[in-house]
Amino acid sequence: MVYLISRSICQGRAAGLISLGGVALGFVFYMMCAALGITAIVMAIPYAYDALRIGGALYLIYLAWQAVKPGGRSPFEVRNLPQDGPKKLFLMGFLTNLLNPKIAVMYLSLLPQFISPEHGSVLSQSLVLGFTQIVISVSVNATIAMLAGSIAVFLSGRPTWILVQRWLMGTVLAGLAVRMLTEARK
Repeated sequence: MVYLISRSICQGRAAGLISLGGVALGFVFYMMCAALGITAIVMAIPYAYDALRIGGALYLIYLAWQAVKPGGRSPFEVRNLPQDGPKKLFLMGFLTNLLNPKIAVMYLSLLPQFISPEHGSVLSQSLVLGFTQIVISVSVNATIAMLAGSIAVFLSGRPTWILVQRWLMGTVLAGLAVRMLTEARK
């Protein structure tokens, strides 16, 4: 979500929505893996899960450092950045979502609770539930991406908020990274 917000703020709503397309493709990838049982194999191999978990944690640490380092900037601070093309925006959205192993865990652990073999094809039920989650998630994230630019302009006129928000964001991201690194497999 931070990635989508930062793209919307820095490059506008269209960039945020293109990035959201990549994030949505990441959801589709993990959902299809879960529906087809591939995620079960990945989750059974500790190194595959750990590689995803550690990669995601390192990315969060990088984002936290970018927020709190001397001269750092908030991801919500309006600024000029080199304009990324649609392909890069889409790819970064996709990779950001792939580096989040909790998405795979969510599909593998949550969706099966709502599947009943007596109601027909398990694959069909998995796909319907997965695509329902994706539609809801994309709708919420699209709204956030659309509003991000407006909120950023409002908050950028308040320098105290920018400083507090930088440290708050950096602390939250670092905390999430530490949690990902220390979290035991479930």
